[in-house]
Amino acid sequence: MSNSTLNIIKIGGNVIDNDIQLEAFLEKFAAVPGKKILVHGGGKIATRIASELGVEAKMIDGRRITDEAMLDVVTMVYAGLTNKNIVAKLQKFGCDSIGLSGADANAIKAVKRPVRDVDYGFVGDILADSVNSLAIKKFLDAGFVPVFSAITHNGNGQLLNTNADTIASALAIAMSDHYEACLIYCFEKNGVLLDVNDENSVIENITAAEYVRYKDAGIISDGMIPKVENAFDAINKGVKTVYIGNASNLHLFQQRKFGTCLVNK
Repeated sequence: MSNSTLNIIKIGGNVIDNDIQLEAFLEKFAAVPGKKILVHGGGKIATRIASELGVEAKMIDGRRITDEAMLDVVTMVYAGLTNKNIVAKLQKFGCDSIGLSGADANAIKAVKRPVRDVDYGFVGDILADSVNSLAIKKFLDAGFVPVFSAITHNGNGQLLNTNADTIASALAIAMSDHYEACLIYCFEKNGVLLDVNDENSVIENITAAEYVRYKDAGIISDGMIPKVENAFDAINKGVKTVYIGNASNLHLFQQRKFGTCLVNK
């Protein structure tokens, strides 16, 4: 393994939906030194454009059903409009980035989610060997900053819609074979909170054992549970550290004062 570090930073949809917040975040991202990868979700733009095109957006338990028509929309929006807007803004801030989907350079393969209780359509699940870390390393070694949208492929010509949090985690795990990998989830909260109504109640450090206690006590609940469980899964598979915090505070990451740090102790 190389001694150099690699930061994999994921930005959520709420920031992408706000042009001012997104621009401010990307300026901070561009200033993060060293090798880095950005993973972005889709936000509400796909739903808006789908509506304008007469494509019905279907959700079950907060998860998007991706039928053939919706796959066309999310591919256009995530891998096209959103991805290229982000890349263009990063170039403005002197960050030489390259916009990618999982199909580019065969970077991230996935398998179509099996139909069980729900048919999610063209949604991709990532497997242990899904990420082509050597291909991605070539981009990094050439001085580029990869920017991944939430679109993968199955290796047989089929594009798939894949959860961006999962892509970020899979990238961090795979790239930890080559670097000291750090995974950073950026969203609208200041971190994992003791009190969801108090943004100043950030829990600075959480171990796996502490997480179980917080979950049992109901302090960590709802949508935060899959984020934290994804984080500890990454740590258990070789990722050095995982941070969860507010996108607007990314500049504090250099001082290790950013959000909540999840560690394996």
